[in-house]
Amino acid sequence: MDDVVPFASREYFLYLALLVFARAMDFLSTWIATPNLVLEGNPLAKRLGWTWSLVINAVLVVVLAMWPLSAIVVATASLLVAARNFQSAWLMRSLGEHAYREWHVQRVQETRVTLYLFCLAGNTLLTAGIGAALIYSSRTDWGDWRLVPFGIGMGMIAYAVAVAFYTVLAVWRLHRAAKREARRLAQNASADSRVLMAETCSRPPDQIV
Repeated sequence: MDDVVPFASREYFLYLALLVFARAMDFLSTWIATPNLVLEGNPLAKRLGWTWSLVINAVLVVVLAMWPLSAIVVATASLLVAARNFQSAWLMRSLGEHAYREWHVQRVQETRVTLYLFCLAGNTLLTAGIGAALIYSSRTDWGDWRLVPFGIGMGMIAYAVAVAFYTVLAVWRLHRAAKREARRLAQNASADSRVLMAETCSRPPDQIV
């Protein structure tokens, strides 16, 4: 499964077409959902922006097409990410990126963290479980592995890991921001109280009511 196909061969162009389609669907779904990358969950992709992301992905696609297993894994994960994006892309676009982010943040803040993480685990672990079943069933009687089901299974597991990682990262950053905002408000309230106390103490006794 780790064999390298010759560059510009028929097999190479087959895997190249698969990767181009999968990555294009990922980019298209992301563009529909968040054209300004406000809702992009990958911090690196968000920092790179559209231009550099396209350039880097083009280079990776050209290189990965020579490794069939890597091509299938990346294509599977990319298509699953695209399908996940398309599920809510219409809502993100209709509400607007900033409005959707504020709405989503409010929903997350109003939900218990344990419940949110439990649902996330159910989503990712069930997907990874199907991937693991595909990998297990791809083993032949001769001890070899069937390339396509093994690669799809690995891609499903990679997708589940990516969703879990970036979702937990987003929730962690959200709670950190909430704590910073709470500390800032507490400091401002404490400063206002000190100013009010100082003004009160500086007044003549007959002006204090």
